[in-house]
Amino acid sequence: MSDSNSRVAADKDCNGIAQSVQIGEDYAEIVVVRHGETEWNADGRFQGILDVELNEIGRRQAIAVGERLSREGKISAIYSSDLKRALETANLIAAACGGLEVIKDPGLRERNLGQLQGLQPHVAASVCPEAYRALQSQRTDLEIPGGGESIDQLYQRCTTCLQNISMKHRGERVVAVTHGGVLRTLYAWACPNQQLLKFLNTSVNIFHLSDGDSWVFKSGGDVSHLSQIEHLRTGFGGDRTSG
Repeated sequence: MSDSNSRVAADKDCNGIAQSVQIGEDYAEIVVVRHGETEWNADGRFQGILDVELNEIGRRQAIAVGERLSREGKISAIYSSDLKRALETANLIAAACGGLEVIKDPGLRERNLGQLQGLQPHVAASVCPEAYRALQSQRTDLEIPGGGESIDQLYQRCTTCLQNISMKHRGERVVAVTHGGVLRTLYAWACPNQQLLKFLNTSVNIFHLSDGDSWVFKSGGDVSHLSQIEHLRTGFGGDRTSG
């Protein structure tokens, strides 16, 4: 990983091609940030909607991404999932960016993983086999037993949330702090049939949203701000090791 900010000005499309882009009046630039590390991330546990706090490493990560974002251009608003790990990350970003008030939006919550929440994958596969199979299934309409969401339900919730945010902030740059499962979904919506990125804690991911279903993924998975800070090398992405 680079310890410079050279990637800040270079945007990328789904194929990783660098592009030079300025924010236009016809779209919103939404900087989607995954929350900082928690002890359950470190333990490899499924978190879902259980309200786990950041650990000390996660707080340092959140401060670092906040300092980075404060140098990259004006932020008009900061939105966050209402779960503690995201909200604390958002508040630390806000403190670095002039003290903006964080707007809580439950539409940015992590996927409800039902019976799997709090379990490590190898345990879940043994004690909740049906729920674990539902998580691994390619069926998007399959709900996870124990009150969990299907992929279709997650798609509807989080894409609607981001579209609503974009309509309020055309021509502006805003931050949305969320979770790994949500990021997977947003990326899949913007870049269908593309290889999935790995979304590490406090990774920076940039989307441009305009009218209707016009989504452009500009860059993602960027943790260059963590070059001097300890962080997990696994994330909610292609390896599916955290939730």
